Amino acid sequence: MRNLILALAALIALPAFAQDAPIYVTRHYDTPAGEADPDLTAQGKARASQLASWFYGRTLKAIYVSDFKRTRQTVAPLAAVVGVTPETYDPRDTPAIVARARAAGGPVLIVGHSNTVPDLVAGLGGKRPDELKHADFGDLWTIEGGSTERTKIEN
Repeated sequence: MRNLILALAALIALPAFAQDAPIYVTRHYDTPAGEADPDLTAQGKARASQLASWFYGRTLKAIYVSDFKRTRQTVAPLAAVVGVTPETYDPRDTPAIVARARAAGGPVLIVGHSNTVPDLVAGLGGKRPDELKHADFGDLWTIEGGSTERTKIEN
């Protein structure tokens, strides 16, 4: 009887873990190498504008950024268009941001870094991308319903 109750409880709880809305993950856009907290390059700013264009017609419940200029600058044009104020998160705590993204109750965007994006995508149930190198800018992962789609944001 105990096992039956546990099985029923698990089935009832399943929808709480289901991801109905897409979660988007991208790395901050183009920056010069070797600087601690650089601004986006001209190419990075152009790509950030393209990100806003890509999201045209889509809604976002939340935008999450680490507390670095490059992540805030990556979403600035998008945030202005969709009217969402970016919220900061600690990039060292992947489980916490994964939980926040899932709890948001709608489509969200997380902007990470070369060393955090693979863990973010995998933590959200997506196919883990290969390790990112400095020059790997512009990829946007969409994780939804157990599938992962990778789109290149070009400028």
